[in-house]
Amino acid sequence: MSNILIIKHGSLGDLIQANGAIKDIKEFYGNRKVFLLTSAPYSIFMSECPYIDGVIIDKKLPRWNLFFLYNLKKLLSKYNFSKVFDLQNSGRTRFYRNFVLKNLEWSSSLDTLDIGQTKKDFDNYPVLDRMELQLKKSNIPTKYIKNIDLSWAKADLSKFIQQFTNRDYVLIFPFCSKKHQNKKWPFFKDLTARIRREYRNNYSVMVAPGIGELNEANNLNAKVILSEGKPINIKMLISLIDGAKFVIANDTGPAHIASHLKKNGLVLFGSHTSAKKVSIENSNFKAISVKNLTDLNVDTVMKEVRNKLN
Repeated sequence: MSNILIIKHGSLGDLIQANGAIKDIKEFYGNRKVFLLTSAPYSIFMSECPYIDGVIIDKKLPRWNLFFLYNLKKLLSKYNFSKVFDLQNSGRTRFYRNFVLKNLEWSSSLDTLDIGQTKKDFDNYPVLDRMELQLKKSNIPTKYIKNIDLSWAKADLSKFIQQFTNRDYVLIFPFCSKKHQNKKWPFFKDLTARIRREYRNNYSVMVAPGIGELNEANNLNAKVILSEGKPINIKMLISLIDGAKFVIANDTGPAHIASHLKKNGLVLFGSHTSAKKVSIENSNFKAISVKNLTDLNVDTVMKEVRNKLN
């Protein structure tokens, strides 16, 4: 029997958001094996996902590297795929469609467009709406696409957290990728000081840096969460967020995790995109949106923290 391939390279937030779609696809093709083609940083994490039968790592080398393309095509041909769900919808995956995974049935945003609609118009829809439309085009019921279940990715961290605090805690995520510095609110250090001063006897303030973020984390006057001196893995990160009393973040992967765990918290947006477009707000997790994040002051953020944390 033929197999199904899902392509989702990342980022972390994008993979978290795709979990519902992945579950819908797996449930629809329950008698077939479903594989995920993804980037190396997410392969171990997604290999534990119960909606996937296997993970294939894409090294994502330059497309002019013919040796890489030949080996990738050879590898993928061994799996007897009959249909590809392109949840990445990038230039790379369109290239794969034409040169690496030819002659297969595909589901992508391009296959979802209405007559006369452009991909640019389609990409303005909220991300979960786009995935929902894409799956519906393949007649797949979408029960989970907007009801993402991350219970499989949570673990009991109570003993681990006791190393850092014996109180409830507020988590902050002041980081962002180097290529998206416009997503970064610059006043997290001041915010941490305010939270510690106002909630000294109630909450610890903690931060969980990723690779290359430790120096910045050490300057925030927050408890830095590491495992044996190294950044915690994705499953631990999800569990840490799940246990938080409140989460404050830039528009990054941890914010999407907090949203889909329905945590109380705030995500801070500049003009790089909108909370609606990335499908991140819910009744608990709210966005503060401004044109320029440098104009968002600590008093404004603290007012929202008090409204939701008290």
